[in-house]
Amino acid sequence: MTTNQSFSRSLMRTLALFVLAVALTTPPSPPVAASKPISTIAHTLPVHGKVLRDYAPPEKRWQSGHRGVDLNASPGQPIRASAPGTVHFAGPIAGMTSLSIMHADGIRTTYQPIDTALKKGDHVTAGQVIGHLAVNAKHPEPGLHWGALRGKDYLNPLDLVQRRPIVLKPVRH
Repeated sequence: MTTNQSFSRSLMRTLALFVLAVALTTPPSPPVAASKPISTIAHTLPVHGKVLRDYAPPEKRWQSGHRGVDLNASPGQPIRASAPGTVHFAGPIAGMTSLSIMHADGIRTTYQPIDTALKKGDHVTAGQVIGHLAVNAKHPEPGLHWGALRGKDYLNPLDLVQRRPIVLKPVRH
């Protein structure tokens, strides 16, 4: 064995011992906090139907996109409040009947198209029937459009009920 090989092995052993010593004497990292839940209030689906159209927000706020989910429901079917709150708005928006409920944690849920007798300021309980799915030519998608906002920021309402489908990303080679 040459002097260079002996020196290299000695250096590698010293380096390995140094790395081991650092690893054994470094305190463990604190546990990573779980991601903060989107809502502090338990929500449920306003209708028990499959998702017909997913949440597809635009890249920029001013662009078009699908800022909620469409849930399978039939005209006349009861629509329920996803959580307790206060009616924030009830009436037509661009010819479509709409209802929004403000919840105690600052999240506002929206329901379209809906026939309702509720008025702004009415209190609702979780699961209370808030109206019935309306028939509306201005709403081309079937079912109930359910949305959620925090301030001006749209949220995926499925995150409120922790029902967002798991999607695997493709592997890039």
